[in-house]
Amino acid sequence: MNHAPLLEVTDLTKHFSMDRGFFSRPTGWVKAVNGVSFGIRRGESLGLVGESGCGKSTLARLVVRLLTPTAGSIRFGGREISALDRQAMRPLRKQMQIIFQDPYASLDPRMTVAASVTEPLRNGSTFSKREQRTLAGDLLATVGLRVSDLDRYPHEFSGGQRQRIGIARALCVRPAIVVADEPVSALDVSIQAQILNLMMDLQQQFELAYLFISHDISIVEHFCDRIAVMYAGHLVEVAGAKGFHGACRHPYAQALVAAVPRPDPQVPLPPVPVEGEPPDPSALPPGCPYHPRCPHAFDPCLDHRPPLVEAGGNHQVACWLDGGRGLDEALPKP
Repeated sequence: MNHAPLLEVTDLTKHFSMDRGFFSRPTGWVKAVNGVSFGIRRGESLGLVGESGCGKSTLARLVVRLLTPTAGSIRFGGREISALDRQAMRPLRKQMQIIFQDPYASLDPRMTVAASVTEPLRNGSTFSKREQRTLAGDLLATVGLRVSDLDRYPHEFSGGQRQRIGIARALCVRPAIVVADEPVSALDVSIQAQILNLMMDLQQQFELAYLFISHDISIVEHFCDRIAVMYAGHLVEVAGAKGFHGACRHPYAQALVAAVPRPDPQVPLPPVPVEGEPPDPSALPPGCPYHPRCPHAFDPCLDHRPPLVEAGGNHQVACWLDGGRGLDEALPKP
């Protein structure tokens, strides 16, 4: 595996203005993503987990430049793309594809499967219609559907089959990275396993990199190489996925792990691991964004946001309790 990052994000930020009044002047800012940094190597899977509203989907759209960042850097294949306009991004679209959460809404009901799967090819492709149809048939076979399905419409398929069509569409242009935005959350559990196994097989076949977004930490732990935990627009922990449930160190990550149901009915349910609601992204608290809900918060947490720092063994944590790294620099000098 190449150790150079295929995708490298540095201090990525996205704030949305709150427009009100006759002149539509901003009255505040929704701080959806705040200074996020990470990298993904070719063929690697990075899982992004967190509660609803923490900024996961916004981050996904920033990475593939469906949104323009407020600040920060996005480097893809060594090239800075954060400020590229739509025309300059067109050649890169083939290398960056996305699988959406809702398989029912992501496909145009007026388009046949063949037209949907080959839609990305119409971005400057030189393929003939016959070649496009042949490729679409090969892709359907790759994702476990039949070539005879090419002329059918989305309403004739189940949710799992539609998601397979969405995966085939993403693979049509042989991308280097696929952003999967909760691709199995709308599916039955048995179908989830089939789609996840399919995506893992395709990763090996095409050497794909995944940014896999989910609120289910058990799925991400099974599917990904590394896990990044997001809270209120910030990354609070990044670590290897193997054994993450026993190795996580941030209180919020530990709360997510504790909330995963145990398959053994004899094991009692844990107490509610975290109380309260996530903060309003338009009025984030000072200091650590998690401190109003953290049972371990102490004075530095109230005023100083902890940086995401190395904790050994490719493990990063943003918590003053975790050894207090950087605390001396954050506190004011006497």
